[in-house]
Amino acid sequence: MAGPRANWKGFIRFGEVSAPVALYSASTATDRMSFNILNKKTGNRVRREYFDSETEKPIEKDDQIKGYEIENGRFVTLEPSEVAAAVPESDKTITVLSFIPHGEIDTVYFDKPYYLAPDKFGDAAFSVFRDGMRRAGVSAIGRTVLFRRMRTLLISPEDEGLLATTLNFDYEVRSAEEAFEDIPSLNIEGEMLDLAKHIIRTKIGVFRPEEFTDRYEAALSDLVKAKMEGRTVAKPAAPAVSKPSDLLVALRESADLLGKASQSRRKITPSPSPSVGGEAKRKPSSRRKTG
Repeated sequence: MAGPRANWKGFIRFGEVSAPVALYSASTATDRMSFNILNKKTGNRVRREYFDSETEKPIEKDDQIKGYEIENGRFVTLEPSEVAAAVPESDKTITVLSFIPHGEIDTVYFDKPYYLAPDKFGDAAFSVFRDGMRRAGVSAIGRTVLFRRMRTLLISPEDEGLLATTLNFDYEVRSAEEAFEDIPSLNIEGEMLDLAKHIIRTKIGVFRPEEFTDRYEAALSDLVKAKMEGRTVAKPAAPAVSKPSDLLVALRESADLLGKASQSRRKITPSPSPSVGGEAKRKPSSRRKTG
């Protein structure tokens, strides 16, 4: 069975050392449900066309051009050849600019993850780069042209390879102060805070991605199946928002329910069977190694 196809191939360069690498998407949307746009009356697929805003006549693709509006109704136009010439040329090299401690970058700058693996005969140089970072406890900041855009990458050891995450530019990240400026300053103390802390402690767990499903995709799938079978799907009720006057009661009820659930689990959970040597067998962790 053929392996995944690389999105990009080139080199990673740190100091005077270069290693051939291949870049693979670490996430995919190909399994998501997709729809076609249809004519409601005929059931036929529709196709997209562009129309002149004044003449309302359709515009062929060869007659379409990019334009940047400088003021109302006035544009600077750009020919495809001019746009292509302005795009930075790719030298197919990820240049390492610096090394930083793990966790140094705010996750708000993370864009899209990719896997970096050695390509062809670059295993030795690639391994030196990966293991050197792992031992030093650092990640690398690199830069290259990916898909016709200059991109900054955060590169970290990941299992036997590397995880390369494209980073948002500073101008693309909105200030948290703008989003939070209207939040009132409230001093939560006493029983409310104690109950909240108790609920949090009770629900401390481990992130297991296989336990989380795309509820939107599942709902769409159920809807399509119901339509095929001539059934209707009940609309889920919207959750009630806790009012300030009811918040303490809701916290008490939550803590009480969690306490009862915890006691019930303790009653029905059997003791682990001892293995040879008297120690319980441990299940292998499903968590991904992070280096």
